[in-house]
Amino acid sequence: MAQSLEEWVENEVLRLDDRSPAWLSDVYFFRDPRRPRTVDSSYFFSPADGVILYQRTVKPDEPILDIKGESYSLRDALREPEYHRESLVIGIFMTFFDVHVNRVPYRGTLSYRELPPIHTYNRPMLDVENRLLYDLQIDLSEASYLRPNQRMVNRVYAPALGETYRMLQIADYDVSCITPFRLQQNIPVQQGARFSQIRYGSQVDLVIPLSDRYQLTPVHRESDHVKAGLDRLVHVAHHPAGSGAGRKEERPA
Repeated sequence: MAQSLEEWVENEVLRLDDRSPAWLSDVYFFRDPRRPRTVDSSYFFSPADGVILYQRTVKPDEPILDIKGESYSLRDALREPEYHRESLVIGIFMTFFDVHVNRVPYRGTLSYRELPPIHTYNRPMLDVENRLLYDLQIDLSEASYLRPNQRMVNRVYAPALGETYRMLQIADYDVSCITPFRLQQNIPVQQGARFSQIRYGSQVDLVIPLSDRYQLTPVHRESDHVKAGLDRLVHVAHHPAGSGAGRKEERPA
């Protein structure tokens, strides 16, 4: 279950000190543990195992953060110039020691599109990872990978919300691939179901548009470590039926 960064490093990283790099990369990294599946439409569950780097509400052209003096907005992250929704954005950093199988945070219909790196190669995430593991600190000044790296934009239309949320998978420098488990588009997916894997270090951002149909409240703090499908990430307080009248729904692509 969710732990502080300090607790997670103490309990789950340091205990592997005596293991060889080969075993860690060839065996431990590819583990896919069985997990109980909880269905609860009052929560978004975490889509990834990892450390919460940031969680903030932004307008589409507002910076999620500044990277070396340059603004990094929702439109930059999604590479959707037409995106127009103020949204809650939660960034989860998956270290080398995390399970890299991603899970559906809220039931709906899934489609996806892969976007190549802007430059020839992905930029490395190692500086951010080292600060987390060795200094127990978040250092977003080193997050220059966020804008250019290869990414998969997963869109999920959630009928219970009448909205489409997104999961943004961002690849690291040495990533082999981002691998959806099913290649069809617009497929129904259940809360907690496995839907994809990113090989080696990476990041997953959950993007939920705000609405007058519901209120979103993050459950954890920045720097907490969460696990996919196990930890509740965002509480959804549904407003009475009809309070969202007039809001245009975003349907599956």
